[in-house]
Amino acid sequence: MNTPQLLLVESNTTGTGRQFAQRARAFGAEPVLLTAHPGRYPYAAEDDLHTIVVDTADADALWAAVTALADRAPIAGVLSSSEYYVATAAGLARRLGLHGPCADAVRACRDKSLQRRALAAAGIPVPLFSVAGTIPEALAAAQPIGGPVVVKPVQGSGSLGVRLCHNPDEVAEHARVLLAATVNERGLDTPRAVLVEQYLTGREFSVEVFGQDAVVTVAKHIGAPPVFVETGHDVPALLPTAQAAALVDSAVHAVKALGLGWGAAHVELRLDGDVARVIEVNPRLAGGMIPELVRRARGIDLVGAQVRAALGEYTDLTRPGTDAAGAASIRFLTTRAASILTDPAAAQSAARAVPGVVDTALYRPAGTRVEPAEDFRGRLGHVITTGATPGRTAEAADTALAALAGALETPGSPVVKEVLPV
Repeated sequence: MNTPQLLLVESNTTGTGRQFAQRARAFGAEPVLLTAHPGRYPYAAEDDLHTIVVDTADADALWAAVTALADRAPIAGVLSSSEYYVATAAGLARRLGLHGPCADAVRACRDKSLQRRALAAAGIPVPLFSVAGTIPEALAAAQPIGGPVVVKPVQGSGSLGVRLCHNPDEVAEHARVLLAATVNERGLDTPRAVLVEQYLTGREFSVEVFGQDAVVTVAKHIGAPPVFVETGHDVPALLPTAQAAALVDSAVHAVKALGLGWGAAHVELRLDGDVARVIEVNPRLAGGMIPELVRRARGIDLVGAQVRAALGEYTDLTRPGTDAAGAASIRFLTTRAASILTDPAAAQSAARAVPGVVDTALYRPAGTRVEPAEDFRGRLGHVITTGATPGRTAEAADTALAALAGALETPGSPVVKEVLPV
């Protein structure tokens, strides 16, 4: 067998993981998934994806699996669509002499305390922050910041563990919960430290960067505090010229300051007046189906570009594609109260009837008991719209989401919490 292999180290459970494998096949490479838990990714079996079961947290075991695959056929690239394994994939690529980001830069970027310090040292606007390894340190960090503060783990993804704390008791309690954790949601060791930071109330955006170039700015919709669940996105963001330029400038300078600049980076920011403060830089493609929105709105395939980059190929992302709709929006269904999903087919049919809707989905079957979202795992479904302007797509998405919410019924019985994969 001479077909080059693209190795995929684990995956995200929704969104781009499946698309990475599909693009690899389209570009003439065989995707190979390396995972400790293949059952976590139903698409792998559905798509007949070549899967190697290996402890991806064990560097020696992983390298042995990689060298065995290299004896089978040439390895052309290594990637991961999972926040938790981007550094592992980068390290393997570098060890194999393949294209990829600087592994040390990715590892440092994934630690939000190291990332924040590097950004602040480079003069890039960030929220006021401090790193704490104990509850007394967390309380001491919150005091000079003043007002409500955000307390979150120094490593994480999908708003897991991120919480707004209004007073010392809430700071102490949430810090206690986070500091007690020894492993994260994937069973990987986690640092015993938290980030205590200033709560910014300005609008939130992301800038999708590829290499060292901004591709598009995305307007983000965030659910009600004290948690920060992303409930929607609009592509492109409608902004005054000065604010748009500030967001791009902060994002691109952040990527450079962190020693990144290969492939995709998802930079999250909040506006503080006209100042664009970087909340965090993620050395990977965006989640929340943002790459799909960019493809539909701009005709730019970020997933394909990331796969091509791993295979050593260049993609020009400076111009919109000929099939660009102009704008796209997504809204995620969540519930404000304990509920049951009933008659999802009727709700989806009603959502699809809204002009501009191009995709709808519900992630749970009828009869599932659900509760308010604490993080991305609490999202229950989505609607996607396309159109000429983000104003139109946003309005259509809001209308379609209201129709999709018809699947939710508030029962009188208690709800049993679902434990969802990450």
